[in-house]
Amino acid sequence: QVQLVESGGGLVQPGGSLRLSCAPSGSIFSINGMGWYRQAPGKERELVALINSGGSTNYADSVKGRFTISRDNAKNTMSLQMNSLKPEDTAVYYCNARLIRTGAMRAMDYWGKGTLVTVSS
Repeated sequence: QVQLVESGGGLVQPGGSLRLSCAPSGSIFSINGMGWYRQAPGKERELVALINSGGSTNYADSVKGRFTISRDNAKNTMSLQMNSLKPEDTAVYYCNARLIRTGAMRAMDYWGKGTLVTVSS
């Protein structure tokens, strides 16, 4: 059983910073791409940032220059450093990983349960 567990969400004032972390657990053979998505109330889930196994990154235009995604391949963990937060960044943030479980034949997408980020004064 593979699980992705997010941590680091909370309440922050506009202009503040938060750091989210994602830690996969279970029997994992390899992890390909990882990413963060978010879903604001009444809106669809959207991509925030992606990072592949080689460290190449991709960001949504709305977070470029403010958010930084990183991963530790040795520990299989991923982080999202969020700076200059705005009220419109308020959402539930989800960790995603495309990975191959030990003994599996192909990669599959796994999701965490999400962590709430609230940006408000």
